[in-house]
Amino acid sequence: MTPPRPRTLRPIRMASHRAHIHYLDPGGTERLIPASRAASVAFEDAQPAREIPSYAGQRHTPGHYWAATTDRMVGYESYLESKWMKLLDFDPAVHAFSAQPFTIEAQDAQGAWEHTPDLFVRRRDGSALLLDVKDDNRMGEPKVVHQARRTAELSQQLGWDYDMVGTPDPLRWATVSWLAGYRRPLRAGKALTSPLLQLAQHPVPIGELVSFQPVPELARAVVYHLMWHHQLTFDQTRPLRDHTRVQAAPARRSA
Repeated sequence: MTPPRPRTLRPIRMASHRAHIHYLDPGGTERLIPASRAASVAFEDAQPAREIPSYAGQRHTPGHYWAATTDRMVGYESYLESKWMKLLDFDPAVHAFSAQPFTIEAQDAQGAWEHTPDLFVRRRDGSALLLDVKDDNRMGEPKVVHQARRTAELSQQLGWDYDMVGTPDPLRWATVSWLAGYRRPLRAGKALTSPLLQLAQHPVPIGELVSFQPVPELARAVVYHLMWHHQLTFDQTRPLRDHTRVQAAPARRSA
């Protein structure tokens, strides 16, 4: 089913030297709050604050990403943004994330400014991270740097972290993008989970681990699924190969 098209919030100009947050709550109701209250809102559950355009011939490639972390579709504006969604989805420290979570409407010494961040991330420890995703070639543009500085300053006031990111590390992206193909819930191979984890009580190469099973092709898919969900640990700083050694995560090891 195609996700509903989000509404685009209408700008509301505020008094000088003040900041407000304009957003749509999970039910789609429009909200406007002082920025000082933003830290108490679960923006990871908010609907997109603006509509992502989609039309023939556009340079960006918008779409929707299914997040295993929250079991829901999240809209993205570009392929680069979808990469960061996948990286966040793989990160065990991330509890949930949303796209285009709100619009900042503020005034500072340089005048009125408005910005809709790309991603809001809620970590499992309750802390928050605000992300803007930019093409590497745009990172140094004065207006982009100025926008990032303003957003970072406001985030700091709210107790949030902020970062502007570009192209992810190639090795990390190669690993995560491959494992993401196995992130969905298991069906046919579910029964192999316990035997594989038992065989991986000590480090074992992937190729050797799957060879212990009657249907190695099915076992391999289950191994990758367990690696995505961090039930099998491995060295993420090296390329993923058949000789990559995996081991059952501590909570899964025998006492």
